[in-house]
Amino acid sequence: MVSTRYADVHMSALRITRVKTICTAPEGIRLVVVKVETSEPGLYGLGCATFTQRPLAVVTAVEQYLEPFLIGRDPDQIEDIYQAAYVSSYWRSGPVLNNALSGVDQALWDIKGKRAGMPVYQLLGGKVRQAAPLYAHASGRDFAEVEERARAYIEQGYRYVRCQVAVPGQSTYGSPASRAAAGNQPPHLRQDQEPWEPGPYCRLVPRLFEHMRSRLGEDIELLHDVHERIPPIMAVQLARDLEPYHLFFLEDALAPEDNDYFHMLRSQSSIPIAMGELFVNQAEYVPLIRDRLIDFIRVHISDIGGLSMARKLAAFCEFFGVRTAWHGPGDVSPVGHAANLQLDLACYNFGIQEQHAFNERAREVFPGTPEIRDGMLWSNDKPGLGIDIDESLAAKYPFPEHPYNGAWPEIRRRDGTVIRP
Repeated sequence: MVSTRYADVHMSALRITRVKTICTAPEGIRLVVVKVETSEPGLYGLGCATFTQRPLAVVTAVEQYLEPFLIGRDPDQIEDIYQAAYVSSYWRSGPVLNNALSGVDQALWDIKGKRAGMPVYQLLGGKVRQAAPLYAHASGRDFAEVEERARAYIEQGYRYVRCQVAVPGQSTYGSPASRAAAGNQPPHLRQDQEPWEPGPYCRLVPRLFEHMRSRLGEDIELLHDVHERIPPIMAVQLARDLEPYHLFFLEDALAPEDNDYFHMLRSQSSIPIAMGELFVNQAEYVPLIRDRLIDFIRVHISDIGGLSMARKLAAFCEFFGVRTAWHGPGDVSPVGHAANLQLDLACYNFGIQEQHAFNERAREVFPGTPEIRDGMLWSNDKPGLGIDIDESLAAKYPFPEHPYNGAWPEIRRRDGTVIRP
């Protein structure tokens, strides 16, 4: 009788014995980490499954659905496990299911690296660079404050800086809020958000970059994130207005729902375009890459299912001249940053890595968190992902209280219309 499970025939003695989630928030940001334990004492792997706006849904997907599906399987069979788990829900994709898959997938790569006695980047072909250059976030209430923060990063060795400035009286993405945050909540989680209008923003941003270029010169690479907040035709005009300031890239100028406008944007401007942070299905990237409509992929790796899918996507991009720029804010856990770094070091078509400088509490919870030096992210070269978790310490930082449990409150235009965050 032929088995219906490939792993039944081609399985080593090693087995998956447990799959669990660890929820922690050492910086007040809801993080979800998956731990896959094996039949070999002390051998386990960690993976990032952080969907910070819906973390408990991911926990349910992992513990109620994936764990029963995975118990007894061979952790060496990373690809087979991914493909089997991916179709096990019948309706596929989406940030909840993909983050659950990612936590397992990254953990299996971590186990594989530990068994091989090698960092994961060695299993992907080895290093093609010594470290991953980072871009830092310089934001401010006005041009002078943005410049001051950019100069502070430059003094630390950064050569890439994302610049965001507040629009007075508006809920501006990536800049300090004019209203104080309630309690210990970050400003973007306040329920009383200021309104937002695209016109003043689109007129202000070119002036910001005129200021930054005139003060910082041409040697520093400047970036900006629109965060999909403006109508497509205004995005086309903004890209044209920013051309004289030679940005390294303009991010999320369009929403995923407006992808057809990339043809117009490309024909109207030569500004480098980064896109993809909000995509949750790997197939969504294909038309933009194939038609050479973007220059950088912005991927929250856990949102597309983990390392296995991200490495395939990076290889696909290489043949079309598209570079990687993995998503790396504070709502990617230190485990996720360690996974990003494995690809950064091994992918020839690396472009840039987003920076988040984890605080001391986070680094204590996650020993082995990659180090930042001279504006670059450095691997510790330990086997697997090179990172661990102190579960007892993680338990001391539970998810903070919030009316929506971390979901973003709505932001509205002055007439009351809800806009994208």
